[in-house]
Amino acid sequence: HVQLVESGGGSVQAGESLGLTCEISLYIYSSYCMGWFRQTPGKERAAVAAHYTGTATTYVADSVKGRFSISEDSAKNTVDLQMNNLKPEDTGIYYCAVGLRSGSPSWDRGDYKWWGQGTQVTVS
Repeated sequence: HVQLVESGGGSVQAGESLGLTCEISLYIYSSYCMGWFRQTPGKERAAVAAHYTGTATTYVADSVKGRFSISEDSAKNTVDLQMNNLKPEDTGIYYCAVGLRSGSPSWDRGDYKWWGQGTQVTVS
């Protein structure tokens, strides 16, 4: 059973940076998708970045392009989200997710099987 644990959330001022880390409890020996999703009150949980390990392909949402980046650390078995030049609209609960979809990263929540508990990011 795969468990995901996020860390690194907090409160920052606009323009500052935060790094989120998602620790994956088990090594997954096939290629897989990993993603970071953001949820704000009254809105659906939406992907901000996704990565497919098989091809090292990465997608980043237009709203965060140039500011956010997703990366995999295979040695630590983590997936990280680096967030720079944060804006108040980046405020929300951030969730990491892992799924076994093959071929490319995915924006679709249905493609992700395992989810972390979420970590709050507040930008003021």
